[in-house]
Amino acid sequence: MKVIRSLSEIANEIDSDWEKVSVYARPYLDAMKSLTGVNDSYGADSGMSVVLYFLANAGTWRGPVAREIKSELKSLAK
Repeated sequence: MKVIRSLSEIANEIDSDWEKVSVYARPYLDAMKSLTGVNDSYGADSGMSVVLYFLANAGTWRGPVAREIKSELKSLAK
């Protein structure tokens, strides 16, 4: 059984791996740090939209950790 991590845990791992976070992805990464899951809200945005907007703006983040975490976030957004 796979353990589901909180969005804040995932966001902290992204921040530690991605050296120069895109200015377009940064607001969504920061928002994820205050969320537990995709059903939470961040202001007027749903956690789901925060995750999807992050993924849409994280194209420059590459490597094995990026692939693994992007896959994890996509599975949470289903």
